[in-house]
Amino acid sequence: MSILAAIAVLAILIVVHELGHFLAARLQGIYANRFSIGFGPVIWKYQGSETEYALRALPLGGFVGFPDDDPDTVIPADDPNLLRNRPILDRAIVISAGVIANLVFAYLILVIQISMVGVPDLSQPGVLVPQVVPESSAVASKAGIKAGDVILAVDGQDLGAGREAIDSLQRDIQKSSQEPLELTIQRSQKILSVQVIPELGEDGQGKIGIGLQVHKRSPNFGEALGNGAQEYQRIVVLTAKGFWQLISNFGETAGQVAGPVKIVDIGAQIASSDPLSLFQFAALISINLAIINILPLPALDGGQLAFLVIEGVRGKPLPTEVQQNVMQTGLVLLLGLGIFLIVRDTANLAWVQNLWQ
Repeated sequence: MSILAAIAVLAILIVVHELGHFLAARLQGIYANRFSIGFGPVIWKYQGSETEYALRALPLGGFVGFPDDDPDTVIPADDPNLLRNRPILDRAIVISAGVIANLVFAYLILVIQISMVGVPDLSQPGVLVPQVVPESSAVASKAGIKAGDVILAVDGQDLGAGREAIDSLQRDIQKSSQEPLELTIQRSQKILSVQVIPELGEDGQGKIGIGLQVHKRSPNFGEALGNGAQEYQRIVVLTAKGFWQLISNFGETAGQVAGPVKIVDIGAQIASSDPLSLFQFAALISINLAIINILPLPALDGGQLAFLVIEGVRGKPLPTEVQQNVMQTGLVLLLGLGIFLIVRDTANLAWVQNLWQ
């Protein structure tokens, strides 16, 4: 199920990107005759009144097709609703709409997460107890632990902050079945000490009947908008720095470039260990897709925007053949890189490597 959740996240982000292009065209009255997720052979398609919707075999992105250069189209070449016949600004809106859609979607995801779930609060020490199992058999309830308490230390050892604090606390509880643990707890402004004796669970490990998290919620919607903006800015800055390091030290960092298989694998690991973090994972990947697509490279949105800039400077577009050759070359290189990353990342999966051992 964790793999399916990660695939679903990636698919949704691709749909959001392509939907941005598609809606930006249709809302301006521009013809769009294809909406495809993936490249290559068609697996499934549906022919609408004006647009063919398709799912294709290679999961390397998607595209929105326009009838401008379709030899079978019945639309006159001088029709003002063809994309190529629109002013530069109209075309720029269509081309950049996918990037904008991913950026806006990432922000909305973060706001929803902060409102409903919260974001990891890595600055505050300890582990928040969001809930305590109310049954009389629950160890934590008997010991007096309450929802909202923050566990700071176990047997005098500080837990620290972040995900590592949760992992450390879980290990201590699981390995201390039927052995006393001294927990240092912060409740409001008070520091308390409670003793718990984890009971033996069905899996043979200790448990005390509490939920654990380092997430910080903003139930107030206005506060969630502000905190979402802060988290959004943090992720954008970190992502931009990551891309700069990749470009400036490409020889050393090229091996860190991840394809869809690696992204799904990372998402699956997150979904299995902390499903709530899938929100943040989706926001991170959405921002990455936006930044990648805005790069001025052939076959990407940034490459098409570069053609528009050249057209604005020259006063006329580059010859159609030149544009087509550049874009086709870029597409072949992009697909080649995508296939290489899929093969490499698949070969590096743990279960695949086990097959060869």
